[in-house]
Formats: sequence, structure tokens, C-alpha cells
Amino acid sequence: MIKGRVSVIIPTMNEEESIGEVMDAVNSALNGMDYEVLVVDTNSKDRTREIAAEKGAVIINEPRRGYGRAYKTGFERATGDYIVTLDADCTYPAEAIPDLLATLEKENLDFISCERMTKMEKGAMNAGHRFGNWVLKVTMNILFHMKFRDSQTGMWVFRRSILPKLNLTSDGMALSEEIKIEAHIKGFRVKEIPIVYRPRKGEVKLNSWGDGTANLKFLLWKRFKGMKK
Repeated sequence: MIKGRVSVIIPTMNEEESIGEVMDAVNSALNGMDYEVLVVDTNSKDRTREIAAEKGAVIINEPRRGYGRAYKTGFERATGDYIVTLDADCTYPAEAIPDLLATLEKENLDFISCERMTKMEKGAMNAGHRFGNWVLKVTMNILFHMKFRDSQTGMWVFRRSILPKLNLTSDGMALSEEIKIEAHIKGFRVKEIPIVYRPRKGEVKLNSWGDGTANLKFLLWKRFKGMKK
């Protein structure tokens, strides 16, 4: 078992259908460990906050919209030595967290990116999303000399100590690619590990064309204007 506190950060917006199941999975996986669950809620109109709080989460109200903004707020409030990120829709395997943390320690890594494509379950991603992910992955790898299989995954396991050295600028979906780019270009020990990726529960919030185009534009901006040593 690892030594140290774990902060699990989950951004939410109207996730009452699935947040209880995600919280149960996290609590079961980390039972016996020192951990906190931070639910960063962006103005849910349902019972998301109440359900999460009943199951032990610390609720952080974040009125500013944005996937990246929610995570950056969570990072600021996290007290753990390790940070784990999850979506609130049951797509990511909370039960894998202990093994991922153990790998981080055993292999002396700084950042693990959980790759979805290898073990993806049927129905978890349609053909359009797969193509969009491929385009973004290839673009990121070419621009930043990387070899990632999945540039858009939102499940990461990393040491909180590296955060001050990461220049995270995106408040949107592009944070998912930016945090990997920053960990890579800053010279941290980074590894991709395949995880099971499941069909989501609840309403789909991803705007495939809009978010994909924005992420592509961000990659170009990051490479040619947004680099900071």
C-alpha cells in the first residue's frame, strides 16, 4: 500500500444518475487508505451535490463553467500527495486506482495517463468520436514529439508535487491534452497504461464537432504561441 494521502477529483454537472455509483466505487477501492474525494460542481440543477456529499465527498461549488476550470479549481483545493481524476459518468474504472498508484510508486513515475482505446467496451465511443480522437492524438504527437495512444483521456494519476511546474492555461476540454503535453515537455516521468473504458451513464455533454475543433485549435496555439519554459 502506498504511503500518503490521495485526492480524487471529480468534476460534475447534473450527474445525479451516476455520481452515487462512482462514489461507491471510489470508496470501495480506497477503503483503508487516507483519501479525500473532491467533487467540483459547476452549478448542477439536480441532486448531484447532495448525493455526493451523502457518500463522503467534499463539495466545491465552481460557478465558472469549463472542464479545465473545474479541474484547476480541484487542484487548488487538493491536499493529497497523489491526485487521481475521474469523470462522474461511470466510464472510468475507479477500482483500478490502487493498482495505478502502486505502479506510480513501483516504477518511480510522476504522471500516469490512462489510455482508453485498447480496452474500450462496446458502445463506449462511436466511430465519429474515435476518428476525432485519432486526429487529435496524431496532431499532438507530431507537434510535441510524443508517442501517446490517447490524447483525450480524462483519467490521470500523478504526484501533486509536479503541479507548480505545469503551465495549465485551458479552462475547457483542451486541459485533457494540455496536462499531458506539460508533463512531457517539462521532463517528468510519464507513462500510458491501458484501462477499461465503459459506456457512460446519463446525458452526453460532449459537443463532438465544437469540442474537437476547439481542441485542435488549442494544440496549434499551444505549440506556436503558448509554450512556456
